[in-house]
Amino acid sequence: MANEGVNHGRRRFLTATTAVVGGVGAITAAVPFLKYWEPSAKAKLAGAPVTQDISKLEMGQMLITEWRGSPIFIVRRTKEQLAVLPSLDALLRDPKSENTSQQPAFAQNEFRSHKEHPELLVLVGVCTHLGCSPKYVGELTPEPFDPNWKGGFFCPCHKSRYDMSGRVFQGVPAPANLPVPPYRVVSDTQIVIGVNPEGAA
Repeated sequence: MANEGVNHGRRRFLTATTAVVGGVGAITAAVPFLKYWEPSAKAKLAGAPVTQDISKLEMGQMLITEWRGSPIFIVRRTKEQLAVLPSLDALLRDPKSENTSQQPAFAQNEFRSHKEHPELLVLVGVCTHLGCSPKYVGELTPEPFDPNWKGGFFCPCHKSRYDMSGRVFQGVPAPANLPVPPYRVVSDTQIVIGVNPEGAA
């Protein structure tokens, strides 16, 4: 008989071993190929929206998160901080936010925020002069750098000052208001940085 002397057990073992080795080789070859299709860390950093929990952010406080590699300031402004803003217009370089590159259309107002959530201020925390990170000085009290201080942001690098809407004062090195990124208020406890409100440009 032709099959006499054939070791079927050994044949099955060799077949199984070959399949396993082939499978491992295919996976090993496929991993770098599949990784090639994944977005790079740089690409991930470049665009993905960021969800931020603001449930513990109290009135007058600021928290800092990150989006597209930049610090994002989120402030829950008090009524006193909001009330003083109109009185500062004459001291500001762009009080009406007419430089449209510095905020989305929905934030082109004196509060530079969504009209339904004026207490929430969201800014890119990078000075428009040379890219330093301004300090949040929210108290409406005299400061060594400004005896008439009404709260806002102060850049210690070159003394640029911004009010509680991130609007830049006249006579300082910074040429423009702090940018407002696109953002959406999801609820009283959550916002998403990187997307506009529904229906907004």
